[in-house]
Formats: sequence, C-alpha cells, structure tokens
Amino acid sequence: MASYKTLDKITIADITNLQISPNVAETLYLRLNEIIQECGNGTPETWKNISTQLLNPNLPFEFHQLMYYGCYKDFEHDPPAWIPDLDNAFSTNVGQILERHGEEFLASRYKDPISSFSNFQEFSVSNPNVYWKMVLGEMGISLSVAPSCILLEHSSEDGCKSYPGGQWFPGAFMNSAENCLSLKRNRSMDDIMIIWRDEGADDLPLNHMTCKELREEVWLVAHALETLGLDKGSAIAIDMPMNVTAVIIYLSIVLAGYVVVSIADSFAPLEISTRLKISNAKAIFTQDFIVRGDKNIPLYSRVTEAEAPMAIVVSVRGSNFSVNLRDGDMSWTAMLERVKHLKGVDFKAFHQPIETFTNILFSSGTTGEPKAIPWTHATPLKAAADAWCHMDIRKGDIVAWPTNLGWMMGPWLLYASLLNGASMALYNGSPLGSGFAKFVQDAKVTMLGVVPSIVRAWKNSNCIDGYDWSRIRCFSSTGEASNVDEYLWLMGRACYKPVIEYCGGTEIGGAFATGSLLQAQSISSFSTPAMGCSLFILGSDGTPIPQNKPGTGELALSPTMFGASNTLLNANHYDVYFMGMAVLRRHGDEFERTSGGYYRAHGRTDDTMNLGGIKVSSIEIERICNAVGQNVLETAAIGVPPVGGGPEQLLIAVVFKNSSTSEPNLDQLKMAFNSSLQKKLNPLFKVSFVVSVSSLPRTASNKIMRRVLRQQLAKL
Repeated sequence: MASYKTLDKITIADITNLQISPNVAETLYLRLNEIIQECGNGTPETWKNISTQLLNPNLPFEFHQLMYYGCYKDFEHDPPAWIPDLDNAFSTNVGQILERHGEEFLASRYKDPISSFSNFQEFSVSNPNVYWKMVLGEMGISLSVAPSCILLEHSSEDGCKSYPGGQWFPGAFMNSAENCLSLKRNRSMDDIMIIWRDEGADDLPLNHMTCKELREEVWLVAHALETLGLDKGSAIAIDMPMNVTAVIIYLSIVLAGYVVVSIADSFAPLEISTRLKISNAKAIFTQDFIVRGDKNIPLYSRVTEAEAPMAIVVSVRGSNFSVNLRDGDMSWTAMLERVKHLKGVDFKAFHQPIETFTNILFSSGTTGEPKAIPWTHATPLKAAADAWCHMDIRKGDIVAWPTNLGWMMGPWLLYASLLNGASMALYNGSPLGSGFAKFVQDAKVTMLGVVPSIVRAWKNSNCIDGYDWSRIRCFSSTGEASNVDEYLWLMGRACYKPVIEYCGGTEIGGAFATGSLLQAQSISSFSTPAMGCSLFILGSDGTPIPQNKPGTGELALSPTMFGASNTLLNANHYDVYFMGMAVLRRHGDEFERTSGGYYRAHGRTDDTMNLGGIKVSSIEIERICNAVGQNVLETAAIGVPPVGGGPEQLLIAVVFKNSSTSEPNLDQLKMAFNSSLQKKLNPLFKVSFVVSVSSLPRTASNKIMRRVLRQQLAKL
C-alpha cells in the first residue's frame, strides 16, 4: 500500500492517468470527495460507500486498486472489503433464526444478528443438541428413524477412540439422497433442480431439469443398479466430469444403498487403479471421452488401463460409440434398456443407520498412498448446514462451483444446493473461458464458488468482461490460499459482493474456518470458526494459545464436530488424527489469528502440499521425480507460496549423483519432471522451480525435513 496515496491526496490527474476520460474522472473525483466528507478519509464506511456507489465493473481495475489501497493506506490490520448491512442481515437464514430465537438462545447477550453472530457461533459449540436440531429442522431433513439423542458422549476408553468427542444421532436411520429429492421447504415438482449447459453451446438456451424429472431419472438408474447383482453396501466408482448424468448416477447409488467411490476425471491410470483397489469397487461409471472444445480426451481407455472392474460407459456423442468395450462392460443406454418398463416408477429409498458409508473420497497423506475417507449419511448434513449458515443458501438460489465429484467440493455442491432447496448450476466444459462467464450470467447464478487459480486465469485473460454477474449475492473460495488483488478484482466484477473463504477438509465434509454474511469480510481471511467448531492454534510448546489472542502455529480442532470422519479404510483413524493430541483433533495446517480477530492459512505443516486445489503428498511426487534422469540421486518436493500470497507453487530440490560433471540443465529437468508428473500422476500438476542442492536436511532417523527445506527455499 506504500505507493498509493490516501484518498484526500488523489487528484483528477491521478484518475485520468488510468485511461479514464476527463469528464468521467471529474465526476468520480467529485463523488469521492462527497464520500470523504460524509464518512472520513479512510474508514470501513468510506470503503463501503466507494465500493457500492462509485465503483463498477466497467472502470479500470487500477482505479479500484487506487480507491481500496488509498482508503486503507493507514489502516492497521485486516481491512474489510465488504461490510454487512443490518437490513439485509435480518433476511439471511441465520438472521431470521436469531430474530425468532436470539433471546432464547443468547438471553441478554442478543442484540441483533450482526452484533450477536459471534455469540451465536459460540452457542453452536456449547449447545450442540439445540443447535443441530434447529438447523436440520430448518433444512427440512427427514429421518426415517429418530435418534435416541443428538450427541451421545462416551466415557469408556474404547468409546473415546471410536467416537472422540461423542457419537452423533445414535440410532437414527435416513437416506441423504432421498432428502435431496424430497418435496420440502415449499419445493414443488416443477421447481428447477439442475441448470446446465455444454461447452460449445454457449448461444443456445440453458437446459433445465425439474424436481419431477430428476426424481424419475434417479429412480430409473437406481432400478438399473439393482440389475447388476451387487450386494447392498457395494462400492461403485464414478470417474466422469461433473455433468448432469454424473449427478444422477451419484444420487442413484446412494438412494439404492450402495457406496460412491469418487475418482477425479483428471487422474492417470495408476491413480485410478490405486483408488479402485483401496475401495474394493465392484463397478465403475465412466465416459468414452471428455470433450473440451474440439478435443476428445480419452477417459474410458484410462479406466481400462487401470484394470477397472465392470464399467458402464456413457457416450458423449449419444449412442454412437467410437470405442470398443471390453467383455463384461456395457453402455449406459444398454443398462437403462434393461429397466425401460420401470420409467416413472418410484424407487423405495434404502434407509440405513446414519453412520453407514455413502461415499469414499481420497485425500493424500504422507505415505505415498491416498487416505480413503468414508462419508456417511451425516456428512452431507454438515456440508449443507455450512452452506445454509455461512453462504446463506436457500430456496430460489442458483449455486455454481466448477469442481468434480472426485474432490469433496463435488458432493458438497450437490448436497449444499439440493438439501437447501436451491438449484445446482453445472457447466460441462472448461471454466476458464468466456463460455463459463456467459453461463454464470445466463443461469443467473446467485452463489459462485471458485478456487484461486481459476480467478487468476479470469483476471489475466479478461474473459469475463462484459458479462453481467450482478445476480451474485456472494462468492465462496476454497482449495488454496487466495491473493488480495485477484479477489479484489473478483469482487468488483459483481459490484462488490463478499467472498466467503472456506477452509476445511475431505475428512470434515465441510469447513472449520470460514466467513459469514453477518460479519465484515477481509480479503484472503476467515472471519469465524465454522458453526459447531472450535479452533485452537498451538504454540511452540504444543499447548493452545488463548483463543482471543493473536498468534501463529499448528491448527488443532475440537473433536466434537458433527459430520467429521471417524474411520479411514486404509489407516488407523485415531492414530492419524488424535494420537498425541490430548483431547484435540490434528489437522496439519499452519494458521494465524490476527490482532483483528481474523484467521489466515499459511499452508501445511506436514509433508502434504496443495497444488491447484488438490492435496498431494511429497512422497507421491518424489517417487516419480526420482526416476527421471540417471543422474538424479534423490529429490524433495515442497510447496512454496508466491511473493504477494496465493496458491502454493511446486518446487523440486534435486541432489545429483555426480556433481563433478558439467552443470546440469535445470530447465530441461523441469520439463522432464512436468512430463512425468502429468502423465503418471495428474495432468494438472506443474513444477514451477527446480533447484540443485548438495544434500537434503534430515532428522536423526534419516527422514527428510521438508519444513526446513521450505523455509530455506521459500524466497526463490
């Protein structure tokens, strides 16, 4: 901010220098000075008026920066980029609850939804029985068998290890897919459930699927699943883009009492095979190709190379297959042909105990094998409750988030929208171009989820210029650390709607730190722990620093989190998350609580990094890099944040076998690393830096100290 002037020092010439015409510059200058006179030279109220009354998407972004940094030049910490309005706060989901029950819940501490939000968050932690009964009631969640209680606390040592913090909704039976399709919260059969468009059809009308149509499609596929002869509880994988067909398949698998295995459509055959074996999947749904522009990217061939079990293959060109199926595989149309006589016939949902598995997702650990994390019927309720409270999703909203069912945000999007009575908006194509921007406009999206790498691509290409995003009520962002300038730009595209940062994990089913439409939002920061969650930042001695004090350290969580995992398929859950943590749950992120009371993430403290929103272990990357080039002795992979903040970049430190030979060509080696990683691990991964080191720092037991290496090389 040092190079920016305070608002009262800005001249008309400063404005015209930004390629703004003299007449417009004079108008902006006069209005700016009126705001300064009304609100002061650099206060949050000043920025609120500037962002809502002075700025618009058609003005150069440099002018937006001039206003933002000029307003907050002398601001001490956490400048708010968005400030809630009390009138609008009353109409939010939480605002309405607090107006009805605020005095009941908070007694004399209740004043209004904005002033009392933090007290309400604390109430959600200290009174989980009341809070979760209320929220699930508001969302209209139906349980076929009621639980004996909301939270059963265990006193035995075995109970503590099985359910640290307690057991949620013991004895309850339900089906989360059935709840997505139910007529609740005034939903009618004619309500739009899914809106979508295929890439390349940007000028054609949108596609819509009503509640009645979605129910019948899901029922038909559920009937077809029954013909496969699989036992209830069998795992069935999905390796497809997140399109309307994939959503129908997902809901059908859960409705019929099977378990979804989530596999990202970008994975190489080895990664597909690993996940299929860990989950013991009995079948897999996939596509023949992924269509991106004029390119057909093979997908079914990757599945067959992974030696997948029985595959049901969707043709992206309708019924015209251009691939030969293996013996035992079948086409999507052939599977549905078996049950065409059951079209429109209700499928009776398979009700299960709430802790029954519904979805197996994967999150990289530090052993080279991805952690297999089961979601239960409770996990979708956590995801949807986060959306209800923190993004204020409700009936009438249209929710879009470019993602995939292979990552937790895919199922999250499905449940966050459908369980809250909102519509889900899907763009079947790349989100990086103007086609997606037009889709957001045409679909009238009200909540748009992003990851920082997508925002950076939009900003660099200006591909969303000229599109009307004014229907957006809020953005949400997850997956990576965000950059202030890029998110200031993003907010400006939608007339300064807030960005709700959202940080959690696959094993949580949602967030532990996020934001709220009832709190001022500072860019790239979290304003609150998620509802029902307590955060603890551990000091250097391993004990939590006071929760109202600033500090930086390893993040730990309260074990009492509704929806969080209590099982891993291929590891001991207690050892991974609780061993050596006293009564807290390990997470692995380094977090900061600022002097202004906000939270910031500073990356992983373990040997896992975040690349493009995908968590991956260093060992997985190093295993591939070590095999590139005969002169490579060993490598260490670390994620380093770029200068100015933002997503981690991949750095490979290399120790060569023979350092006496001619200087190695690091640029060529970087190309070789990228080629191998993209072929064998994930085509989205990219090495940003390669450095040569004489040796790697190690512990006494010979383990690589990647955290030390990260500190040494972070300034490259």
